[in-house]
This record gives sequence, structure tokens and C-alpha cells, in this order.
Amino acid sequence: MNDAVFLLVSQYGVAVLFVSTFLSCLALPIPASVIMLAGGAFVASGDLGLWATAAAAFLGAVAGDQAGYRLGQAGGAGLIDRLAARPKRAALVARARGFVDRWGGLGVFLSRWLLSPLGPYVNFLGGAARLDMRRFLAWGMAGEAVWVTVYVGLGYGFSSNIAGIADILGNAVVFLACAAVALLLGRLLLANGRTQP
Repeated sequence: MNDAVFLLVSQYGVAVLFVSTFLSCLALPIPASVIMLAGGAFVASGDLGLWATAAAAFLGAVAGDQAGYRLGQAGGAGLIDRLAARPKRAALVARARGFVDRWGGLGVFLSRWLLSPLGPYVNFLGGAARLDMRRFLAWGMAGEAVWVTVYVGLGYGFSSNIAGIADILGNAVVFLACAAVALLLGRLLLANGRTQP
């Protein structure tokens, strides 16, 4: 897959970064993080400009977040129910809902980069729940800035070993998501244990 990503970025440049980050924020299985790593590597080699690469990834992600928010707003609870029809998605929707309920704007911020698998579902839920759009946008933009900076920066800094970095980061994201879910479930169990007679 990494070879295909490099080929796409080399042929289409920053347009691929914009489109991939946009689509990934709508829950489509696009390897946007790997594409940003590749973009950073092309910046290091002088084939792409740093500001154009970062801006394309950032603007695509923010536009994708807002499109997801608007879809959630238009589709409401019915859209969330359709998304949760599959067991894997139902688990992600439940985690995203709990995360936003617990952390609010900080949850939106963290779901952009630290717990990115939850991000698209936080977008849909934010719109369906009619979260304040300005706060959602501000927290989302801050999180996307971190996401883009980390991945494009790592691609730039480790351009000679980009495939290895992509594998390590993929494993780290899975680990962090599992740890966050374990912490959330632990807190819920403790809270339930305290209320039981």
C-alpha cells in the first residue's frame, strides 16, 4: 500500500492530501495519515512545498469535519442509527458518543489526532446533537492542526524510513484507542460500583 500512496502523491501532489483528509473525516477508509507522511517525505526531497502540503491536508480535514457535522445535522438521529447498524461501527459510534459526552470540546480536539478512529463519528454526532458549530469548528481546527503537523512533520523528519514510521504510528494509534476505551470502561465500572447498594 505504501508504494501506491507514494505513487499517488508523486503524481497528484497536494490535491491527494486535500481529498484524502477530507474523505477520511467522513469515515471512508482512506489512509490519510500515511498520505500525509508521504507528503512530508516529498517536502523533504524538495518535490512539494511545505506550506502547500500542510495547508492542503489541513483544509481538507477541516472541510471534511464540517461536511460530517452538516451531514449529522441534516440526518439527525436517523443517520446515527444507520451508522450504528453494523457491530463495528456501533462500537465506534458508542465510543464517540461517550467521549464527546464526557469531554465536550476537548473530546472533539482529541478525536482529531490522538483518537482519530473516533473522529468521523464525533463529526456526525456533533451535528446530530446540534453542538455549537463555532466551538466545534474551533476545537476541530486546533486538533487538525496537531494532526497535520505531527504527520507531515514526521514524514519530513523521517523521509528515509517512511514505511517503518507508518507501521509504528498505525500500531500506536490502535494502542492509544484501546487504552482510552479501557480507561473509559474502568471509570464506568467504578461509577456503577459506587451506586450499587
